[in-house]
Amino acid sequence: MEPDLITLTLYTALQALRRGDFSSLELTQACLRQVESLDPSINAFITPTPELAVQAAMQADALHSLQPSNLNDLALLGIPVALKDLFETQGVRTTAGSRFFADDIPSEDADAVRRVKLAGAVILGKTNTHEFALGATGVNPHYGAVKNPWDLSRITGGSSSGSAAAVASGMCLAALGSDTGGSIRIPASLCGVVGLKPTFGRVSTRGVVPLSWNLDHVGILTCTVRDSAILLQVLAGFDPHDAASADMPVDDYLARLEGRVAGMHIAQGMGEYIEGSDPDVLSTLETAGQVCKDLGAQVEKVDLSWISELALANTRMTQADAAAFHRERLGSNPDWFGTDVRQRLEAGAALTSTEYSLARQVQSEARRRFEMFFTKYDLLILPTTPISAPEIAGNVAIEAARQLTRFTSPFNLTGLPALSLPSGFTSNGLPLGLQIVSKHWGEAQILQAGHAFEQATEWHLHRPALVRLRTG
Repeated sequence: MEPDLITLTLYTALQALRRGDFSSLELTQACLRQVESLDPSINAFITPTPELAVQAAMQADALHSLQPSNLNDLALLGIPVALKDLFETQGVRTTAGSRFFADDIPSEDADAVRRVKLAGAVILGKTNTHEFALGATGVNPHYGAVKNPWDLSRITGGSSSGSAAAVASGMCLAALGSDTGGSIRIPASLCGVVGLKPTFGRVSTRGVVPLSWNLDHVGILTCTVRDSAILLQVLAGFDPHDAASADMPVDDYLARLEGRVAGMHIAQGMGEYIEGSDPDVLSTLETAGQVCKDLGAQVEKVDLSWISELALANTRMTQADAAAFHRERLGSNPDWFGTDVRQRLEAGAALTSTEYSLARQVQSEARRRFEMFFTKYDLLILPTTPISAPEIAGNVAIEAARQLTRFTSPFNLTGLPALSLPSGFTSNGLPLGLQIVSKHWGEAQILQAGHAFEQATEWHLHRPALVRLRTG
């Protein structure tokens, strides 16, 4: 049986592998053919690793044959996965999308990479990213722009741009990304896939090139919510060597996935800050609210205009922290940075200690306000982005980048878990995403609600025409 990359998900692939419908090597080779066919147009990968992938797939097949009924510790055995090129990967260059690290080859894996390898995943390579993750477009001056599989003239969003594009185009069944102001959820929304940012400290960031020590999250891009639950189960857990890691119990995400949404109290974001979105975005939000009601939830519209202050504080902290991390590079070789990234770093370096302190105070107050918010509501729903994917050409993408983080960055500032999943399309056929947010450590609940929404709709079943044509 030939793996069908149009319909296959991580979950269904695991089932097929365990039944023996196809081997991991056959699945991996199908993904590699997809990379060979589509990536010249999309530019999702900086460093593909086909030889290492084939070797890992053969090892996975050997384990399948030896232990067909005892694979619980190998939750990803034989599954092709891609890594954002911020994740240090032993023996494979990790560029961070930059000129500075163009030849950097780490001697060990990031903790998240170590975990997916231990679970049996097959690593296909390192995906393209906005330079040093400091941008929301995925337009990289050193490695080229990542193009949206739904429309190659448009951006994927960033900074986990290549990871989202690779999942959306069937080059892999899942990908790791990082999220500091929306860098997983934005490209997930614009590319029509699922993007999960867990609670701050839920997944180790050790070995991931930092953007902001105070705001960075490691997360997941997949085709379905169930796939995200499977991968989060592998990634979640305390890392004593990561200063930001939290020693908190890990839920059984899959066991809780089928729970009911009926009876949940859900806040639907509204107000001037939300309603400045494109009409198609607002229409899909209304539809999503009705879907939640049909599932038995109580939905109440709530004014969220106050989160605009959070978005500004997140931007200031991100730029200041990034400027601190890159201070020596910015001083010695400023011309090695792309223009947009250098400008953001210079803006961060120019921030005063007073401005940074005020941003941290906004962060503290916002965390407490949301703690109180989630004593009344179980979940919050709002758009992932206020617009669909803008065009790459000219300055359109850079101008749009200021809008793309409006609804995502507040949840980096507060560290709350947030999920983006497909919720519809614009009138010209571009994907849109719904964002579901919960209290700290509420990943199981947002996955449960996201799965219920997914089962009640069909948006996650759509694939870009480019993929259907090349695969068919």
